[in-house]
Amino acid sequence: MQRNGVMECSVCRSRLVVPSPRSVSRAYDKHRSKISSKFRARNVLLVVGDCILVGLQPILVFMSKVDGKFQFSPISVNFLTEVMKVIFAIVMLIIQSRKQKVGEKPLLARSTFIQAARNNVLLAVPALLYAINNYLKFIMQLYFNPSTVKMLSNLKVLVIAVLLKFIMRRRFSVIQWEALALLLIGISINQLKTVPAGNTAFGLPVTAIAYIYTLIFVTVPSMASVYNEYALKSQYDTSIYLQNLFLYGYGAIFNFLGILGTALFQEGGTILYDIVMLYKLLCQPKGHEYNSPESSFVNMTAGAADDASHRIGNDERQPLLPT
Repeated sequence: MQRNGVMECSVCRSRLVVPSPRSVSRAYDKHRSKISSKFRARNVLLVVGDCILVGLQPILVFMSKVDGKFQFSPISVNFLTEVMKVIFAIVMLIIQSRKQKVGEKPLLARSTFIQAARNNVLLAVPALLYAINNYLKFIMQLYFNPSTVKMLSNLKVLVIAVLLKFIMRRRFSVIQWEALALLLIGISINQLKTVPAGNTAFGLPVTAIAYIYTLIFVTVPSMASVYNEYALKSQYDTSIYLQNLFLYGYGAIFNFLGILGTALFQEGGTILYDIVMLYKLLCQPKGHEYNSPESSFVNMTAGAADDASHRIGNDERQPLLPT
């Protein structure tokens, strides 16, 4: 029974003062303000940290160059980065699995992992695009300075907005379109006098190659971001930690394939020579030397390899005719 703001128990006749609705609302507002302030501070720290790390990336890549070139393989660096991201995703997955409640689907179960892997095969597409983009981040440093690379990377925001508008039917406000227009104008002004000069090894002007790399550098990650959002949101039942693990795993696989492809391309001449010499040793009978198209090709290849590896001595540098 409640009278004059006091509630009385019908059994023990104890009384308790009932708080007014106004005091309850004030306490709720104070609690909500504390939570909102903590949430806001965390968001500010995340945004500031992201800006600092993303801004340092082109600067650190530029500082790693020696005489205008990289003394390491960018694909190997990207592969090691993806491996570290896979390890981080595994750790986060283990931590999240320990926080699961009774009755929830276990994240570390074999059936859950296999089913999630089948449902998230589409993540291989953005992983491949991200691998290409991460390689282009190093290549762009060979043609532009860090500030220009960062300004050009901001064009991805405009391309992502266009793709979201026409592919995912996303709506943008007038202020957002004005911000995109200002971004485009600022980048255009910044690039008025940034034109590299010279020719490449293929005989093309550096400006044309730089434009091609810029076009790929802008469009590829934009398509990856839009497709990644589509792939992630199409599988709401899969844990975000499993999706991150698959995305980083595919990225590590593609970068590893890039390392193998680069090694085979660079050592292709040596491998071909070894195959030809092995064919000569196994297929040509001993004591029976004859001229054939196969033997001519073998001798031509061997001679070319000898000429390529031959080093000119001091005696061979002398002129043929006396002076």
